[in-house]
Amino acid sequence: MVSGVLEVKDNPDPQDMIGYITDLPDQLARAWKLGEDNKLPDIGRVSRIVIVGLGGSAIGADLLSSYVEPLCRAPVVLRRNYGLPAYAFDPETLLVFSSKSGNTEEVLDAFKHAQEAPAAKVALTTGGKLAGLAEEAGIPLWQFDHPGEPRTAVGYSFGLLLSLLHRLDMIPDHADEVQAAVEAMKNLQHDLGPQQPLEENPARQLADKLHDRWPVILGADFLAPVARRWRSQVAELVKAMAQFEELPEADHNMLEAVHFPEELRHAAVMVFLGAELMHPRNQLRTRFCRESFDEAGLLTAAVEASGSSRLAQQWTSLYFGDYTAYYLALQYGINPTPVPRMQALKGKLGSVS
Repeated sequence: MVSGVLEVKDNPDPQDMIGYITDLPDQLARAWKLGEDNKLPDIGRVSRIVIVGLGGSAIGADLLSSYVEPLCRAPVVLRRNYGLPAYAFDPETLLVFSSKSGNTEEVLDAFKHAQEAPAAKVALTTGGKLAGLAEEAGIPLWQFDHPGEPRTAVGYSFGLLLSLLHRLDMIPDHADEVQAAVEAMKNLQHDLGPQQPLEENPARQLADKLHDRWPVILGADFLAPVARRWRSQVAELVKAMAQFEELPEADHNMLEAVHFPEELRHAAVMVFLGAELMHPRNQLRTRFCRESFDEAGLLTAAVEASGSSRLAQQWTSLYFGDYTAYYLALQYGINPTPVPRMQALKGKLGSVS
């Protein structure tokens, strides 16, 4: 058993992580509505959108980039690092700084470098240093209120960005698609919520399958960033190792990784994320890839997204992963909310100028 703040005794979820998971559909709806009323940057022609963010604030940008690829006339690029690439200083770039806390040091560093850039800029945050710097520089501040950890604010980090692109006429109005995604996620709550016992709850069943094993999450198209989200949720909620892989790329290399080390290969569970609206060839690849791992003697599982649109299928797949990670944390006897090692690292970095 892990000791300290992570150890569960009487209350398995004292910070109510399940409450944030339950609220996620409504959070996505609130984010879209909030974005429709926010101040826009003074912007001309946009050739690219660069979103600077890390961790829970970055995954929304990942989801957005993949989702809007067939819709948006400009590429959406995510920056997970200090500073800015040279192309970010082009006047046709839109720079978006996303930090839930407003104190992410990599984002603040990029913001500092951006003061010399002629690009249009927007800041997304609940407050912190980023909010103050944006107000001081006269940059549009898209501020939201959320008391939880950054990973529980993915509805905001995605929904605000989706609304921003719509407001800038870079994608069509998504009000109907957002509402359909929200309804599809709420429909899942009946089957996946904590009121459903193991024998009737697919997320609990998958968590049971993943217990004491190494989850490997595979997704294609608009589900590729969802696979990343699953991995990060297992890391932060469960405090367990996992990995994610993107199809079709994984078929060109990772498919052969089935032999060694022999003592570890049987510990893996290959979880395939599927959706009816993925590219037909990627649907075939997902099925054939799973069959190949089955034939090699590895344990596999499949999760099929629900909903009638790409947005709904992306978000129901994400929602299934959040529930699964939560139940897996409880199986290990872990409080799913604290992240003491991450906080300790931030403290060490903060003490060094």
